[in-house]
Amino acid sequence: MRIRFLRHSDFHRLFDLANKAGVGVTTLQPNAERLQSRIAASMAAVAGEPRLGDASYFFALEDETTGQLVGTSGIESAVGMRDTWYNYRVGLTVHTSRELDIYKQLTTLFLSSDLTGSSELCSLFLLPEHRGNGNGGLLSKSRFLFMAEFPHRFAERVIAEMRGVSDDAGRSPFWESLGRHFFKMDFARADFLSYVGNKSFIAELMPSYPIYTCLLSEEAQAAVAEVHPATRPARKLLETEGFRYRGYVDIFDAGPSLESALHDIRAVRDSQVYKALAVKAQPQEGESWLVSNRKLQDFRCVLAMTHPLDGALPLTDDVLQRLEIADGDSVRAVRLAP
Repeated sequence: MRIRFLRHSDFHRLFDLANKAGVGVTTLQPNAERLQSRIAASMAAVAGEPRLGDASYFFALEDETTGQLVGTSGIESAVGMRDTWYNYRVGLTVHTSRELDIYKQLTTLFLSSDLTGSSELCSLFLLPEHRGNGNGGLLSKSRFLFMAEFPHRFAERVIAEMRGVSDDAGRSPFWESLGRHFFKMDFARADFLSYVGNKSFIAELMPSYPIYTCLLSEEAQAAVAEVHPATRPARKLLETEGFRYRGYVDIFDAGPSLESALHDIRAVRDSQVYKALAVKAQPQEGESWLVSNRKLQDFRCVLAMTHPLDGALPLTDDVLQRLEIADGDSVRAVRLAP
């Protein structure tokens, strides 16, 4: 398994993956035009020095033994620089009356654009049959080695919008209790329109005044800041890297936004540059490490069982080949787990 950038030749395999992602993975939907434009944008970003608001990076997890694409992940360098980036900020409104001896704290949703300009982790999807053997960690955390290598291409704040609660049919209880009353369309349609860039309808139709969650159904209230069951491992993984929920949720399904300062992300902060040392067999005391080749356009990242030795990182010939480097080249690496 290795991470690389998506290419135009991957389009049909990427489209198949998007069909399997399901409703709620907003930035990975089976829309041919959008997927092709995202591949093109990613290739353009690594070929030049784009402004933050124009840069997008789109990665694939490839099974080299079969040539199959088994997962995707992405990074948007700065969200909301072209289209307004909306979230709900979860806050409290206090109602009190001394005369009636009443003191009430009510959870309230405030429409906001506070996360504008943040770098966003997005498009994370891994085929169920390939979840395990460190593949999820490789797919998600490889992005951090890329960000550590090229920090000037990203904002100081990094966010990840987690997929919210929905059932097998794609029904979101939060949407049914709130959004549907204003948009007169189902959750999947609204999610799709947002994905393809048609976001003006949000500002035109979404109420700008605060929403008291006590007016929503109990099911919808319970969904606020909760994630889809399939997304729980991804949330836990990001939290081990230092990401935290700080009170922002998606306006469609109320999934939480996790955030961290770029240089506080564990894999960014702890990654180091080593000299690749070719060995015939992996060290017996080795543990699982993320290793990248430090290249921009030809970025590669793999998992390797290894252990540093005086500034060198022992790597087998197989690992060197998958990274497309030679003995003595430099690599950036970090332990897979904290």
